[in-house]
Amino acid sequence: MSLSAAVRLRPGPVDLTSVETDAAPGFEGRKADGEAALAAMGAELAELQERLFAEGQSGGRRSVLLVLQGMDTSGKGGTLRHTVGLVDPQGVRITSFKAPTEEERAHDFLWRIERALPLPGILGVFDRSHYEDVLIARVRSLAPPEEIERRYTAINELEQRLVDGGTTVVKCMLHISAAEQKERLLARLDDPTKYWKFNPGDIDERTQWPRYREAYEVALERTHTEAAPWHVVPADKKWFRNLAIGTLLLEALRGLDPQWPAPDFDIDEQRGRLLDEAPIA
Repeated sequence: MSLSAAVRLRPGPVDLTSVETDAAPGFEGRKADGEAALAAMGAELAELQERLFAEGQSGGRRSVLLVLQGMDTSGKGGTLRHTVGLVDPQGVRITSFKAPTEEERAHDFLWRIERALPLPGILGVFDRSHYEDVLIARVRSLAPPEEIERRYTAINELEQRLVDGGTTVVKCMLHISAAEQKERLLARLDDPTKYWKFNPGDIDERTQWPRYREAYEVALERTHTEAAPWHVVPADKKWFRNLAIGTLLLEALRGLDPQWPAPDFDIDEQRGRLLDEAPIA
């Protein structure tokens, strides 16, 4: 089974306790092999993304949206550095969704999402996403149950609309264990250069771990569609997490197969103009 197929969610009820967090499904190598494989795909990934960007600059309508969702310390930032960092940043738009502002709360929960969707030719990345509004909102009772139910449907409708409009949606749940999260939080407290990344509230959220797992299971099951399927990526091994996201992005871009735009001018004529021009002082 390929790596991408191995991490793709199966239809039906979701039980995250049955999915190993420190595995490397679909990949037989070790850490060094995984890091080498990610580096090896860099050139093709960068070229395909540049071709998509060029296509968008020339009237194309297609784009890619990468959704990264996971518990704190699951590695969303690391994925951005090591995987998304392989491509040209001018064709990337990264949006990190924090707690909604007062203005955002005055609108439907998807209002701020719609404003951050990738333009044609762009690789959009959501560091957290619209799924916060059915995850933390469910765990912390920030919205009534009937509103949470409505949101699952609204999310599916949004993502179907995106796909119909030319956006390839790649959704990844970074699946980390509670034990690994504890180690990563302790590591931040041991390193003065990482104090800024530590949030005491993360310890409070750990007390709700079973409820978050349940919220993820429901959200994954309710929003796993053919148009925008979920991928559950084991995230205890950082190198595998990066490789898996890179692989999914590469396959998405290969599927689009963007082409360099044809010129809208006569090449020979323009070459002749340059060759025949008078010397410029």
